[in-house]
Amino acid sequence: MVSRTSARDRILDALEQLLVTTGSPQFTLESVAQAAEVSKGGLLYHFPSKDALLLGLVDRLAQRAESQIAQAITQGTSVAEFYLQSPDTSDHDELQLYRTLIAALRTVDGQHSELRTAIIAIMRSWDQRLQAEVDDPVRAEIIRLVGDGIYFAALLQFPLPDPELHRKVIEQLTGEK
Repeated sequence: MVSRTSARDRILDALEQLLVTTGSPQFTLESVAQAAEVSKGGLLYHFPSKDALLLGLVDRLAQRAESQIAQAITQGTSVAEFYLQSPDTSDHDELQLYRTLIAALRTVDGQHSELRTAIIAIMRSWDQRLQAEVDDPVRAEIIRLVGDGIYFAALLQFPLPDPELHRKVIEQLTGEK
């Protein structure tokens, strides 16, 4: 018998996969259940509605983002430096966060204000961490905007900055050399 946690994770994995590959939040509970290899009743046990399923995805995003920043801080990386890094798609945890973010962003279509609010809360928590770490609020905002640009360029598969130039940008913005 499959544990609740693993079934729940399989359901969220299936939702992510559908959102990442189709690029549309027009999925059905049946399509998610089928992709997760659970019954619709099994899906409804964990997520009683489509909105609950989408909120589960956003909760997963928050947990993965928190885990990534905690890991970076444990390894001695500042919040600012972490925020300015390009996503490392060869790192399993980073790849999971990356996929969850792509899927979550594809749910923000104006119809789900609760989801939009939850995603904004995650983004604001990053902003608060930067503001707490960086003494100059203007520099903290520049770091946030540059970091957002780097991450979203990677999400959209746009060219990333030259590695040497990127390193210099990080040094300039964080004051590290």
